[in-house]
Amino acid sequence: MKPTGPHGARPNHAHLPQRMGVRVAGSGSSLPARRVTNADLEKVMETSDEWIVQRTGIRERRIHDHAAGESASLLATESVREALADARLAPTDLDLIVVATMTADSPTPSVSCVVAHRLGCGPVGAIDLNAACSGFVCSMNVVHGLLMSGAYRNAAVVGADCITRYMDFSTYGRGTSVLFGDAASAVILRVTDDASKGLLAQAMHSDGGGSRHLFIPSRAEHFPPGAEFEERKLNKVQMNGQAVFKFAVSTFPKLIEETLDKAGLTPEQVDHYVCHQSNMRILDAARERFGLSPEKLHVNIDRYGNTVAASVPLIFDELRRAGRVHDGHKVMFLAFGAGLTWASSLWQV
Repeated sequence: MKPTGPHGARPNHAHLPQRMGVRVAGSGSSLPARRVTNADLEKVMETSDEWIVQRTGIRERRIHDHAAGESASLLATESVREALADARLAPTDLDLIVVATMTADSPTPSVSCVVAHRLGCGPVGAIDLNAACSGFVCSMNVVHGLLMSGAYRNAAVVGADCITRYMDFSTYGRGTSVLFGDAASAVILRVTDDASKGLLAQAMHSDGGGSRHLFIPSRAEHFPPGAEFEERKLNKVQMNGQAVFKFAVSTFPKLIEETLDKAGLTPEQVDHYVCHQSNMRILDAARERFGLSPEKLHVNIDRYGNTVAASVPLIFDELRRAGRVHDGHKVMFLAFGAGLTWASSLWQV
């Protein structure tokens, strides 16, 4: 059993190595059982597989079954359980859990507290972070700083969202509902005495004025100026697709350039670009701009759609389990989303 201090508090780590790094010790994912293909959507709305694939690259997505108990906290718990097994750690080895989500089961308790309780972690630090699709990348930056401070030694960082509960699966809502899916994915970060491992460069930005292009209203006053109130829009994702697409296409290359400049690297020196999966055309534009091969900028949007905060760790977990991420590789995590927010986290793993 892991030793604890008074009142079950975790021991401090005052005797950590003077030269520290942070390594990715494990990863794991959890997906709802239900697959929904474009052909399935054709049955409930005016759309087509050809239209969806040409504009987004998405062929299917996973959708949680609330009646069966699937939720952001359940998927997050299972993803951390899998990541701990991969890292060969017990739940009681964790000092900190940070869950990036915009779809907590309820306003309180936090998803992270539910995860800690379900896993039996004990009095672990547990917080949620909401930066929409950028949440996991921002959480990686925040948790790296906490680990390097010596306050914690082992942390779980999770991206988990069940965004489809805010979708209108009808012809009226087809502009957004075809895009999204549900998932959770996690990584285990550990302090190491190998100072070469960890964060090399990062960036986090926001533009609150752009929130009018992507929002979920729960009351009439949540509609921005110029947006027409309709009761059927309440508690459903509202998106100006053209504006969000332009934002992403213009912001993505700038974010990559900024992060490379901070690290003093060229595009070729990064082994993997692990990008938020929102639209295939956006990913293709980034590939073309930097001359990246498919082996460097990976895609799984065709199978999962946009899974919000789970998007980035989900593809990273797939890469690790396929044996494509090797010791010493440089990995750039990138995301953009509602807020508006955009963030990067460049690691040597």
